[in-house]
Amino acid sequence: MTADSANPGSRAELEAARKLAERVCAGERSAISQALNAVDDNRPDHREARLALLDAVASHARGVRIGVTGAPGAGKSTLLDALVSGLRERDRSVGVLAVDPSSQRTGGALLGDRMRLSSSARDAGVFLRSLAARDQLGGLSEVTGPSLDILSAALDYVFVETVGVGQSEAQVIDVVDTLVFVAQPAAGDLIQFMKAGILEWPDLFFVNKSDLGDVATRAAAELRAGLDLGQRRDPDRVPPVLTGSARDGLGIDALIDGLEEHTAYLAARGLGEARRREGRSKRIEHALQVRYGRFGVAKLGSAKDLATAIEADPSVSVDRMVDALGRRIERALTRAEAPDDPRGA
Repeated sequence: MTADSANPGSRAELEAARKLAERVCAGERSAISQALNAVDDNRPDHREARLALLDAVASHARGVRIGVTGAPGAGKSTLLDALVSGLRERDRSVGVLAVDPSSQRTGGALLGDRMRLSSSARDAGVFLRSLAARDQLGGLSEVTGPSLDILSAALDYVFVETVGVGQSEAQVIDVVDTLVFVAQPAAGDLIQFMKAGILEWPDLFFVNKSDLGDVATRAAAELRAGLDLGQRRDPDRVPPVLTGSARDGLGIDALIDGLEEHTAYLAARGLGEARRREGRSKRIEHALQVRYGRFGVAKLGSAKDLATAIEADPSVSVDRMVDALGRRIERALTRAEAPDDPRGA
C-alpha cells in the first residue's frame, strides 16, 4: 500500500507534502509548525495531503518519546521546564506536547499550566505545542499521535504531558517509549496508587518537591516497596524511584541520566522497536473502535485477522492504515445494509 495507490489525490498536493516532510526531518522550525497544523486539519479536501505527509515522516521518527504523567498539582509542567533546560545544556533538541483540559464552551485547550513552560519558549531548539483533550475525558485526543510522529521526525526528544493520571491517561503508553510518573509527597497512599494501576505502567518514578523533607522520603520508600507487590510493564526491570525538586533544579541531571539509561536499555534488548510496533497496532485499533465501534471493527474478521491486516504494511503511517481499514469496514457495512433483491423491495 502506498499513498499514491491508496488514493491518487493531486500530484502537486502530494509533492508539496513530501517536500514539507523533508523540511520537518531537517528540523526546520517553520516546517514543524506547518506540519502540525496540517495533521490537525480534518477537512476532506486536505485529507490526501495530510496522509501523504504522515506517510513521508513515518520512517524518520528518530526522536525519543517520553510520557510524563501524574496527578494535577504534582509539578509536571515545572518538571518539564527543568528537563527541557537540562537537555538543552546537553545540546539536545526538544519538543513538548502538552495535553490540556478542554473548555466545555469552546472545545479548545485551557492552557493554564503552559505558562510555566515559558522559560524555553524562545529557544530555537525547543518546540512547544498545546493540544486540547477534546472529547477524550482526560485521555489523548486523536491528533496527539500524528503530532508526536511529526515532532519525533524532527527533534531528539519529544515529551507528552497528560492532563492527570488514571485509566484514561494509560493510553499514553501506546505513543511513548518511556513513561515517567511524577509523584507528589503526601498526595495519596500506596494502596490508592495500586488501585489506579499506576505502578504497572511507568519506567521511571520521580518524587517531586523533595524540599518537603521526610514526607518526600517516605513517598519514595512506599513507591519502591510497592513495585515488588504488583505487576510491571517490564517484569525484567525494576523502575528507578528518584527524588528531587523541579522548582529548585534538584535531581534533574539524575532524571535525564535515567531517561538515557532506559533508552539504551530498550535499544540493547530490541524492546524499543517492539514497543513502537505494539503501540502502532493499538493506536490503529483504538482509532477504528472510536470511529466504527465493535460492530464495525468485527467486519474485518477476527482479532487475528485484524492484527494480520495491520502488520501487512508497517511502512505506512498509522492514519493511512486507519483510513484503508476504515474504507473496508464502510464497504462491508454498505453491503450488509443493501437489500438482497432490490426488484422485490
